Amino acid sequence: MTAGGPPAGPPPIARTRRLLFTLGALSTFGPLSIDLYLPALPELARQLGASDGAAQWTISACMIGLAVGQLFIGPLSDRIGRRRPLFVGVVTYTAASLLCAAAPSIETLILLRLVQGLAGSAGMVVVEAMVRDLYEGRQMARIMSLLMLIGGFAPIVAPVLGGQLLYIVDWRGLFVLLAVISALLILAAVTLPETLHPQLRHAGGLRRVRAGFSAVARDRLFVGCTLGSSIGSIALFIYISVSSFVLQDGYGVSPQTFSLIFAVNSVGLILGGWVNAMLLRRFPPERLLVPEALVAVVAGVGTAVAAALHAPLTVFLPALFVTIMSGGLASPNATALALTRHPANAGTAAALLGSTGFLFGALFAPLASLGGASAVAMTGGIAVARVGSWLAYALVARPRASHAPGAAPRTCDSDHDSQA
Repeated sequence: MTAGGPPAGPPPIARTRRLLFTLGALSTFGPLSIDLYLPALPELARQLGASDGAAQWTISACMIGLAVGQLFIGPLSDRIGRRRPLFVGVVTYTAASLLCAAAPSIETLILLRLVQGLAGSAGMVVVEAMVRDLYEGRQMARIMSLLMLIGGFAPIVAPVLGGQLLYIVDWRGLFVLLAVISALLILAAVTLPETLHPQLRHAGGLRRVRAGFSAVARDRLFVGCTLGSSIGSIALFIYISVSSFVLQDGYGVSPQTFSLIFAVNSVGLILGGWVNAMLLRRFPPERLLVPEALVAVVAGVGTAVAAALHAPLTVFLPALFVTIMSGGLASPNATALALTRHPANAGTAAALLGSTGFLFGALFAPLASLGGASAVAMTGGIAVARVGSWLAYALVARPRASHAPGAAPRTCDSDHDSQA
Protein backbone atom coordinates (compact mmCIF):
# COMPACT_ATOMS: atom_id res chain seq x y z
CA MET A 1 0.00 0.00 0.00
CA THR A 2 1.07 3.52 -0.57
CA ALA A 3 0.11 4.95 2.79
CA GLY A 4 -0.95 4.08 6.28
CA GLY A 5 1.68 1.47 7.14
CA PRO A 6 2.66 -1.88 5.74
CA PRO A 7 0.04 -3.88 3.91
CA ALA A 8 -1.51 -6.98 5.29
CA GLY A 9 -0.02 -8.74 2.29
CA PRO A 10 -2.34 -10.72 0.07
CA PRO A 11 -2.66 -14.23 1.49
CA PRO A 12 -2.16 -17.13 -0.92
CA ILE A 13 -5.89 -17.25 -1.63
CA ALA A 14 -6.21 -13.51 -2.25
CA ARG A 15 -5.83 -13.52 -6.02
CA THR A 16 -7.74 -16.69 -6.76
CA ARG A 17 -11.17 -17.12 -8.26
CA ARG A 18 -12.30 -18.71 -5.01
CA LEU A 19 -11.69 -15.51 -3.04
CA LEU A 20 -13.47 -13.36 -5.60
CA PHE A 21 -16.44 -15.72 -5.65
CA THR A 22 -16.65 -15.75 -1.84
CA LEU A 23 -16.43 -11.96 -1.59
CA GLY A 24 -18.98 -11.60 -4.37
CA ALA A 25 -21.39 -13.96 -2.60
CA LEU A 26 -21.04 -12.09 0.69
CA SER A 27 -21.71 -8.77 -1.03
CA THR A 28 -25.17 -9.97 -2.11
CA PHE A 29 -26.99 -9.31 1.16
CA GLY A 30 -28.48 -6.13 -0.28
CA PRO A 31 -29.99 -7.60 -3.46
CA LEU A 32 -30.94 -10.84 -1.71
CA SER A 33 -32.75 -8.96 1.04
CA ILE A 34 -34.72 -6.89 -1.44
CA ASP A 35 -35.06 -8.70 -4.75
CA LEU A 36 -36.14 -12.17 -3.65
CA TYR A 37 -39.57 -11.11 -2.42
CA LEU A 38 -40.25 -8.30 -4.94
CA PRO A 39 -42.66 -10.48 -6.98
CA ALA A 40 -44.61 -11.10 -3.75
CA LEU A 41 -44.81 -7.45 -2.69
CA PRO A 42 -48.35 -6.72 -3.95
CA GLU A 43 -49.63 -9.99 -2.46
CA LEU A 44 -47.80 -9.29 0.83
CA ALA A 45 -49.63 -5.97 1.07
CA ARG A 46 -52.98 -7.67 0.53
CA GLN A 47 -52.35 -10.47 3.06
CA LEU A 48 -51.26 -8.08 5.81
CA GLY A 49 -53.99 -5.56 5.01
CA ALA A 50 -51.41 -2.88 4.17
CA SER A 51 -51.27 -0.16 1.56
CA ASP A 52 -48.79 -0.23 -1.31
CA GLY A 53 -46.82 2.52 0.42
CA ALA A 54 -46.62 0.55 3.67
CA ALA A 55 -45.43 -2.52 1.79
CA GLN A 56 -42.72 -0.44 0.12
CA TRP A 57 -41.56 0.62 3.59
CA THR A 58 -40.50 -2.99 4.19
CA ILE A 59 -37.90 -2.27 1.50
CA SER A 60 -36.99 1.16 2.86
CA ALA A 61 -36.61 -0.17 6.42
CA CYS A 62 -34.16 -2.80 5.19
CA MET A 63 -32.21 -0.17 3.26
CA ILE A 64 -32.05 2.09 6.32
CA GLY A 65 -30.68 -0.85 8.29
CA LEU A 66 -28.12 -1.55 5.58
CA ALA A 67 -27.10 2.12 5.73
CA VAL A 68 -26.91 2.63 9.50
CA GLY A 69 -25.29 -0.74 10.15
CA GLN A 70 -22.38 0.08 7.87
CA LEU A 71 -21.63 3.24 9.86
CA PHE A 72 -21.00 1.12 12.96
CA ILE A 73 -19.56 -2.05 11.45
CA GLY A 74 -17.11 -0.32 9.10
CA PRO A 75 -15.21 1.54 11.85
CA LEU A 76 -15.46 -1.53 14.10
CA SER A 77 -13.74 -3.62 11.43
CA ASP A 78 -10.95 -1.02 11.29
CA ARG A 79 -10.42 -1.61 15.01
CA ILE A 80 -10.76 -5.36 15.53
CA GLY A 81 -10.33 -6.78 12.03
CA ARG A 82 -12.71 -7.87 9.30
CA ARG A 83 -13.64 -11.47 10.12
CA ARG A 84 -15.42 -11.18 13.48
CA PRO A 85 -17.91 -8.42 12.51
CA LEU A 86 -18.63 -10.30 9.30
CA PHE A 87 -19.37 -13.58 11.06
CA VAL A 88 -21.61 -12.02 13.74
CA GLY A 89 -23.52 -10.08 11.10
CA VAL A 90 -24.25 -13.13 8.96
CA VAL A 91 -25.43 -15.16 11.95
CA THR A 92 -27.74 -12.37 13.11
CA TYR A 93 -29.12 -11.99 9.59
CA THR A 94 -30.09 -15.66 9.56
CA ALA A 95 -32.07 -15.31 12.79
CA ALA A 96 -33.75 -12.09 11.63
CA SER A 97 -34.86 -13.74 8.38
CA LEU A 98 -36.66 -16.50 10.30
CA LEU A 99 -38.41 -13.91 12.47
CA CYS A 100 -39.52 -12.00 9.35
CA ALA A 101 -41.19 -15.18 8.11
CA ALA A 102 -43.32 -15.24 11.28
CA ALA A 103 -44.23 -11.52 11.34
CA PRO A 104 -47.93 -11.09 12.28
CA SER A 105 -48.35 -7.52 10.95
CA ILE A 106 -46.85 -5.03 8.53
CA GLU A 107 -45.52 -2.95 11.45
CA THR A 108 -43.68 -5.93 12.93
CA LEU A 109 -42.32 -6.87 9.53
CA ILE A 110 -40.98 -3.35 8.95
CA LEU A 111 -39.19 -3.45 12.32
CA LEU A 112 -37.70 -6.88 11.65
CA ARG A 113 -36.60 -5.78 8.19
CA LEU A 114 -34.70 -2.96 9.86
CA VAL A 115 -32.87 -5.50 12.03
CA GLN A 116 -32.26 -7.69 9.00
CA GLY A 117 -30.70 -4.77 7.18
CA LEU A 118 -28.49 -3.86 10.15
CA ALA A 119 -27.10 -7.39 10.20
CA GLY A 120 -26.77 -7.72 6.43
CA SER A 121 -24.72 -4.53 6.22
CA ALA A 122 -21.75 -6.43 7.67
CA GLY A 123 -21.28 -8.44 4.50
CA MET A 124 -21.42 -5.40 2.25
CA VAL A 125 -19.10 -3.02 4.09
CA VAL A 126 -16.54 -5.66 5.16
CA VAL A 127 -16.20 -6.98 1.61
CA GLU A 128 -15.35 -3.50 0.28
CA ALA A 129 -12.87 -2.95 3.11
CA MET A 130 -11.22 -6.32 2.38
CA VAL A 131 -10.83 -5.40 -1.28
CA ARG A 132 -9.18 -2.14 -0.22
CA ASP A 133 -6.87 -4.11 2.11
CA LEU A 134 -5.69 -6.29 -0.77
CA TYR A 135 -5.76 -4.11 -3.90
CA GLU A 136 -5.32 -0.52 -5.01
CA GLY A 137 -5.56 1.78 -8.01
CA ARG A 138 -6.82 0.50 -11.34
CA GLN A 139 -6.60 -3.08 -10.11
CA MET A 140 -9.00 -2.28 -7.29
CA ALA A 141 -11.46 -0.76 -9.76
CA ARG A 142 -11.28 -3.92 -11.88
CA ILE A 143 -11.85 -6.11 -8.81
CA MET A 144 -14.88 -3.99 -7.90
CA SER A 145 -16.25 -4.50 -11.42
CA LEU A 146 -15.62 -8.25 -11.24
CA LEU A 147 -17.36 -8.43 -7.87
CA MET A 148 -20.30 -6.64 -9.43
CA LEU A 149 -20.35 -9.34 -12.10
CA ILE A 150 -20.29 -12.12 -9.50
CA GLY A 151 -22.65 -10.49 -7.06
CA GLY A 152 -24.89 -9.44 -9.93
CA PHE A 153 -26.20 -12.96 -10.27
CA ALA A 154 -28.20 -12.44 -7.06
CA PRO A 155 -30.63 -9.89 -8.55
CA ILE A 156 -30.97 -12.18 -11.59
CA VAL A 157 -31.66 -15.39 -9.72
CA ALA A 158 -33.48 -13.96 -6.68
CA PRO A 159 -36.63 -12.52 -8.32
CA VAL A 160 -36.96 -15.46 -10.72
CA LEU A 161 -36.61 -17.91 -7.86
CA GLY A 162 -39.01 -15.87 -5.75
CA GLY A 163 -41.57 -15.71 -8.54
CA GLN A 164 -41.46 -19.44 -9.17
CA LEU A 165 -41.62 -20.29 -5.47
CA LEU A 166 -44.82 -18.29 -5.18
CA TYR A 167 -46.50 -21.21 -6.96
CA ILE A 168 -45.89 -23.36 -3.85
CA VAL A 169 -45.28 -20.95 -0.94
CA ASP A 170 -46.32 -17.44 0.03
CA TRP A 171 -44.06 -14.52 0.93
CA ARG A 172 -43.27 -16.07 4.33
CA GLY A 173 -41.61 -19.02 2.64
CA LEU A 174 -39.33 -16.61 0.78
CA PHE A 175 -37.95 -15.31 4.08
CA VAL A 176 -37.29 -18.88 5.19
CA LEU A 177 -35.27 -19.30 2.00
CA LEU A 178 -33.31 -16.14 2.88
CA ALA A 179 -32.44 -17.74 6.21
CA VAL A 180 -31.20 -20.88 4.46
CA ILE A 181 -29.07 -18.88 2.01
CA SER A 182 -27.52 -16.79 4.76
CA ALA A 183 -26.76 -19.94 6.76
CA LEU A 184 -24.78 -21.20 3.75
CA LEU A 185 -22.94 -17.87 3.59
CA ILE A 186 -21.80 -18.43 7.18
CA LEU A 187 -19.73 -21.31 5.83
CA ALA A 188 -18.29 -19.00 3.17
CA ALA A 189 -17.41 -16.36 5.77
CA VAL A 190 -15.32 -18.71 7.90
CA THR A 191 -13.09 -19.55 4.92
CA LEU A 192 -11.91 -15.97 4.45
CA PRO A 193 -8.49 -14.87 5.70
CA GLU A 194 -8.07 -11.82 7.92
CA THR A 195 -6.94 -9.07 5.54
CA LEU A 196 -6.34 -6.16 7.92
CA HIS A 197 -2.73 -6.05 9.12
CA PRO A 198 -2.47 -5.68 12.94
CA GLN A 199 -0.37 -2.54 12.53
CA LEU A 200 -3.26 -0.86 10.69
CA ARG A 201 -5.84 -1.57 13.39
CA HIS A 202 -7.06 1.29 15.55
CA ALA A 203 -6.96 0.96 19.31
CA GLY A 204 -8.78 4.23 19.97
CA GLY A 205 -12.42 4.65 20.96
CA LEU A 206 -15.00 7.16 19.78
CA ARG A 207 -12.37 9.85 19.32
CA ARG A 208 -10.50 7.67 16.85
CA VAL A 209 -13.74 6.84 15.03
CA ARG A 210 -14.55 10.54 14.71
CA ALA A 211 -11.04 11.18 13.43
CA GLY A 212 -11.48 8.48 10.79
CA PHE A 213 -14.77 9.91 9.58
CA SER A 214 -13.28 13.41 9.56
CA ALA A 215 -10.28 12.28 7.52
CA VAL A 216 -12.35 10.82 4.71
CA ALA A 217 -14.93 13.63 4.80
CA ARG A 218 -12.19 16.21 4.10
CA ASP A 219 -11.21 14.45 0.88
CA ARG A 220 -13.07 16.18 -1.95
CA LEU A 221 -12.62 13.23 -4.29
CA PHE A 222 -14.20 10.95 -1.70
CA VAL A 223 -17.05 13.38 -1.08
CA GLY A 224 -17.77 13.82 -4.78
CA CYS A 225 -17.63 10.12 -5.58
CA THR A 226 -19.77 9.25 -2.56
CA LEU A 227 -22.32 11.93 -3.36
CA GLY A 228 -22.54 10.91 -7.01
CA SER A 229 -22.78 7.22 -6.19
CA SER A 230 -25.43 7.84 -3.52
CA ILE A 231 -27.59 10.02 -5.75
CA GLY A 232 -27.21 7.43 -8.49
CA SER A 233 -28.39 4.73 -6.08
CA ILE A 234 -31.70 6.59 -5.75
CA ALA A 235 -32.37 5.69 -9.38
CA LEU A 236 -31.76 2.01 -8.73
CA PHE A 237 -33.88 1.92 -5.59
CA ILE A 238 -36.74 3.77 -7.31
CA TYR A 239 -36.71 1.03 -9.91
CA ILE A 240 -36.52 -1.72 -7.28
CA SER A 241 -39.32 -0.41 -5.08
CA VAL A 242 -41.76 0.73 -7.77
CA SER A 243 -41.25 -1.56 -10.77
CA SER A 244 -43.33 -4.46 -9.43
CA PHE A 245 -46.37 -2.17 -9.05
CA VAL A 246 -45.77 -0.47 -12.42
CA LEU A 247 -45.41 -3.71 -14.36
CA GLN A 248 -47.92 -5.88 -12.49
CA ASP A 249 -50.65 -3.33 -11.72
CA GLY A 250 -49.97 -0.89 -14.57
CA TYR A 251 -49.07 -3.22 -17.45
CA GLY A 252 -50.87 -6.29 -16.12
CA VAL A 253 -47.95 -8.75 -16.13
CA SER A 254 -47.98 -11.72 -13.74
CA PRO A 255 -45.60 -12.05 -10.77
CA GLN A 256 -43.68 -14.72 -12.69
CA THR A 257 -43.38 -12.55 -15.80
CA PHE A 258 -42.26 -9.64 -13.66
CA SER A 259 -39.57 -11.79 -12.07
CA LEU A 260 -38.23 -12.67 -15.53
CA ILE A 261 -38.25 -9.02 -16.62
CA PHE A 262 -36.43 -8.05 -13.44
CA ALA A 263 -33.87 -10.79 -14.02
CA VAL A 264 -33.22 -9.67 -17.60
CA ASN A 265 -32.68 -6.10 -16.43
CA SER A 266 -30.29 -7.39 -13.78
CA VAL A 267 -28.29 -9.00 -16.59
CA GLY A 268 -28.06 -5.49 -17.98
CA LEU A 269 -26.54 -4.26 -14.72
CA ILE A 270 -23.94 -7.03 -14.93
CA LEU A 271 -23.28 -6.18 -18.56
CA GLY A 272 -22.60 -2.59 -17.56
CA GLY A 273 -20.03 -3.76 -15.00
CA TRP A 274 -18.42 -6.03 -17.59
CA VAL A 275 -18.14 -3.20 -20.14
CA ASN A 276 -16.52 -1.02 -17.49
CA ALA A 277 -14.05 -3.79 -16.60
CA MET A 278 -13.08 -4.03 -20.28
CA LEU A 279 -12.64 -0.27 -20.55
CA LEU A 280 -10.39 -0.29 -17.48
CA ARG A 281 -7.87 -2.32 -19.46
CA ARG A 282 -7.17 0.81 -21.51
CA PHE A 283 -8.24 3.73 -19.34
CA PRO A 284 -7.87 4.61 -15.64
CA PRO A 285 -11.11 4.94 -13.64
CA GLU A 286 -10.82 8.71 -13.27
CA ARG A 287 -11.06 9.13 -17.06
CA LEU A 288 -14.15 6.95 -17.30
CA LEU A 289 -16.22 8.20 -14.37
CA VAL A 290 -17.84 11.36 -15.74
CA PRO A 291 -18.43 10.15 -19.35
CA GLU A 292 -20.03 6.92 -18.09
CA ALA A 293 -22.31 8.91 -15.78
CA LEU A 294 -23.35 11.04 -18.77
CA VAL A 295 -24.29 7.89 -20.70
CA ALA A 296 -26.56 6.97 -17.78
CA VAL A 297 -28.20 10.42 -17.96
CA VAL A 298 -28.99 10.00 -21.66
CA ALA A 299 -30.44 6.52 -21.09
CA GLY A 300 -32.56 7.67 -18.15
CA VAL A 301 -34.02 10.65 -19.99
CA GLY A 302 -34.79 8.46 -23.01
CA THR A 303 -36.74 6.01 -20.88
CA ALA A 304 -38.66 8.82 -19.18
CA VAL A 305 -39.68 10.12 -22.61
CA ALA A 306 -40.87 6.64 -23.59
CA ALA A 307 -42.99 6.43 -20.43
CA ALA A 308 -44.44 9.92 -20.96
CA LEU A 309 -45.48 8.92 -24.47
CA HIS A 310 -47.20 5.79 -23.05
CA ALA A 311 -44.95 3.52 -25.08
CA PRO A 312 -46.02 -0.14 -25.23
CA LEU A 313 -44.04 -2.80 -23.40
CA THR A 314 -42.18 -3.70 -26.60
CA VAL A 315 -40.63 -0.22 -26.54
CA PHE A 316 -40.63 0.54 -22.81
CA LEU A 317 -38.86 -2.63 -21.68
CA PRO A 318 -35.81 -2.29 -24.01
CA ALA A 319 -35.45 1.34 -22.95
CA LEU A 320 -35.64 0.33 -19.28
CA PHE A 321 -33.02 -2.37 -19.90
CA VAL A 322 -30.57 0.16 -21.33
CA THR A 323 -31.23 2.47 -18.39
CA ILE A 324 -30.47 -0.22 -15.83
CA MET A 325 -27.39 -1.36 -17.76
CA SER A 326 -25.95 2.15 -17.84
CA GLY A 327 -26.16 2.27 -14.05
CA GLY A 328 -23.47 -0.42 -13.84
CA LEU A 329 -20.85 1.62 -15.69
CA ALA A 330 -19.65 4.36 -13.35
CA SER A 331 -20.44 2.84 -9.95
CA PRO A 332 -17.35 0.56 -9.60
CA ASN A 333 -15.06 3.44 -10.58
CA ALA A 334 -16.67 5.76 -8.05
CA THR A 335 -16.14 3.16 -5.33
CA ALA A 336 -12.50 2.61 -6.25
CA LEU A 337 -11.70 6.32 -6.47
CA ALA A 338 -13.47 7.03 -3.18
CA LEU A 339 -11.47 4.38 -1.30
CA THR A 340 -8.10 4.73 -2.98
CA ARG A 341 -6.66 7.37 -0.63
CA HIS A 342 -7.79 5.76 2.62
CA PRO A 343 -6.01 2.48 3.30
CA ALA A 344 -5.79 3.29 7.01
CA ASN A 345 -9.53 3.98 7.22
CA ALA A 346 -10.83 1.54 4.61
CA GLY A 347 -13.67 0.26 6.78
CA THR A 348 -14.76 3.77 7.73
CA ALA A 349 -14.57 4.99 4.13
CA ALA A 350 -16.48 1.95 2.84
CA ALA A 351 -19.09 2.46 5.57
CA LEU A 352 -19.72 6.09 4.60
CA LEU A 353 -19.79 5.22 0.92
CA GLY A 354 -22.17 2.29 1.28
CA SER A 355 -24.42 3.67 4.00
CA THR A 356 -25.00 6.98 2.23
CA GLY A 357 -26.17 5.15 -0.88
CA PHE A 358 -28.69 3.02 0.99
CA LEU A 359 -29.82 5.96 3.12
CA PHE A 360 -30.44 8.14 0.07
CA GLY A 361 -32.30 5.28 -1.58
CA ALA A 362 -34.42 4.57 1.49
CA LEU A 363 -35.40 8.21 2.04
CA PHE A 364 -35.88 9.45 -1.51
CA ALA A 365 -37.02 6.41 -3.52
CA PRO A 366 -40.51 6.35 -1.90
CA LEU A 367 -41.07 9.92 -3.15
CA ALA A 368 -41.35 8.56 -6.69
CA SER A 369 -44.63 6.84 -5.80
CA LEU A 370 -46.29 9.53 -3.67
CA GLY A 371 -48.80 10.25 -6.43
CA GLY A 372 -49.17 6.58 -7.32
CA ALA A 373 -46.77 3.97 -8.66
CA SER A 374 -46.76 4.94 -12.34
CA ALA A 375 -44.26 4.43 -15.14
CA VAL A 376 -43.90 8.20 -15.58
CA ALA A 377 -43.14 8.75 -11.89
CA MET A 378 -40.65 5.87 -11.82
CA THR A 379 -38.70 6.84 -14.93
CA GLY A 380 -38.86 10.56 -14.18
CA GLY A 381 -37.34 9.94 -10.76
CA ILE A 382 -34.64 7.78 -12.30
CA ALA A 383 -33.75 10.49 -14.83
CA VAL A 384 -33.53 13.22 -12.18
CA ALA A 385 -31.30 11.04 -9.99
CA ARG A 386 -28.99 10.26 -12.91
CA VAL A 387 -28.57 13.97 -13.67
CA GLY A 388 -27.73 14.67 -10.03
CA SER A 389 -25.17 11.87 -9.98
CA TRP A 390 -23.42 13.15 -13.10
CA LEU A 391 -23.27 16.70 -11.68
CA ALA A 392 -21.70 15.44 -8.45
CA TYR A 393 -18.99 13.55 -10.33
CA ALA A 394 -18.29 16.41 -12.74
CA LEU A 395 -18.47 19.37 -10.35
CA VAL A 396 -17.50 18.01 -6.92
CA ALA A 397 -15.19 15.04 -7.48
CA ARG A 398 -13.66 16.45 -10.68
CA PRO A 399 -11.37 13.47 -11.29
CA ARG A 400 -8.49 13.91 -13.73
CA ALA A 401 -6.76 11.15 -15.65
CA SER A 402 -3.09 10.33 -15.33
CA HIS A 403 -0.85 11.30 -18.22
CA ALA A 404 -0.20 7.67 -19.14
CA PRO A 405 -2.11 4.46 -18.51
CA GLY A 406 0.64 3.04 -16.37
CA ALA A 407 1.38 6.18 -14.43
CA ALA A 408 0.26 6.90 -10.91
CA PRO A 409 -3.13 8.53 -11.23
CA ARG A 410 -3.77 12.14 -10.36
CA THR A 411 -7.25 11.99 -8.93
CA CYS A 412 -7.83 15.65 -8.16
CA ASP A 413 -7.10 18.95 -9.79
CA SER A 414 -4.23 19.58 -7.38
CA ASP A 415 -2.80 18.27 -4.19
CA HIS A 416 -4.61 20.96 -2.29
CA ASP A 417 -7.94 19.91 -3.76
CA SER A 418 -8.04 16.84 -1.57
CA GLN A 419 -9.44 19.06 1.15
CA ALA A 420 -13.18 19.46 0.56
